[in-house]
Amino acid sequence: MALSISRTHGLIKDTLDFRADRQDMIASNIANADTPFYRPRDIRFEEALANKADELLKKETSSLSLAQTDSAHIPLQSEKSNHRATTFFRDGHMARNDGNSVDLDVETTEMSKNSVMFNALIQANKKSSAIYKSVIEASQKTQ
Repeated sequence: MALSISRTHGLIKDTLDFRADRQDMIASNIANADTPFYRPRDIRFEEALANKADELLKKETSSLSLAQTDSAHIPLQSEKSNHRATTFFRDGHMARNDGNSVDLDVETTEMSKNSVMFNALIQANKKSSAIYKSVIEASQKTQ
């Protein structure tokens, strides 16, 4: 059985996983900068994390419910149950003559931003763990 430090500990883990996946995706874009007709890809995971955070923290959202008037109707699938990141093509950049639309300036900037966020999450997780460790050590000294 794994020790759960807090309800949001799993959210930090998922965020780190998404950030690592995004780093791999950006690296793939850079690696394919010379591939004809390649379109850069990215990962959108902020909405999935927000839904999971609402679920973990038991936040209620005000939304209308859909009435199911017949048992034969297909029930509405909750979008909040989907905690997966979505992959999309990052368009909006001019394609070169070979059809490739990878912009190395954009890719390296996105990679740097992603690295900063990943490292900030690691540091926050370490500090959070250090707080719990110090409490445990302090309680052991008093016994």
